[in-house]
Amino acid sequence: MADLKVLHDYAEELERKLRLKTFPIAIKLLESEKDIPQGVIRPKKDTGQHMALCVGFMKARRDGQALAMLKQDMWCFDPVIGLGMAEPPALFLEGHNRFPTSISSLEAGGNWSQAFPRLKTGKYIGIMMAPLKKTNFQPDLVVIYCDVAQLTQLLMAAGWKEGHDVFARLSGYSACVYATVPAIQSGEYQVTPPCPGDVRHAMSQDDEIIFTVPIKKLDDLMAGLRYLEKQGTTLPRTLTVEMEYQLSDIYKKLGRVVGLDI
Repeated sequence: MADLKVLHDYAEELERKLRLKTFPIAIKLLESEKDIPQGVIRPKKDTGQHMALCVGFMKARRDGQALAMLKQDMWCFDPVIGLGMAEPPALFLEGHNRFPTSISSLEAGGNWSQAFPRLKTGKYIGIMMAPLKKTNFQPDLVVIYCDVAQLTQLLMAAGWKEGHDVFARLSGYSACVYATVPAIQSGEYQVTPPCPGDVRHAMSQDDEIIFTVPIKKLDDLMAGLRYLEKQGTTLPRTLTVEMEYQLSDIYKKLGRVVGLDI
């Protein structure tokens, strides 16, 4: 179990080292309403309106709000199915949600829908989110909206300890589901492009992409970012345009080994 003070410090460090424009988000899958702390907003109960999950993410990362969303709070069906709050209906599995608006045939729509990332139905009743810097609950995931330079830094930090690349499951749809469910299922990092709904309804920008960190990997990620900083790999990067730029000793050595004229 992560210490909340440590998580708050990590959030400040992430924001500073990566120069993030919005707050990293703490995400928790809910098994019971008893897991919801005092002061957390329930959209339907507290505002009288439903909310799409991407809008909940936006409220957490831009406005600093803490929210808990159960099935009765949801406005979009994708996370209801993906998070296992309802069985996928035949209309969904047959592909009607994708054909004819964005997929060539009903069969192709069914292929996508049947492979849609889903958690076991009934295990979770909802999802909770808050800025990592002031979370008062133990998260399962940390979700970071970042630009390409920040993503590169995160990917290098993710591979710092064991040298493994990040293998992401990518889709142009349902960013709220793809940013959470695969990471819960695999326990691995996930990279997700914002979907059209995230852009239209939740203010995601064209230069943003989503990086998801399972909480068990957060310590190693932070250690990786600190290591990169010690090595001088920080943001913002120095931009140069040189034909024969300065190479490190190992780059020179490897270049000569493969036959480069260095």
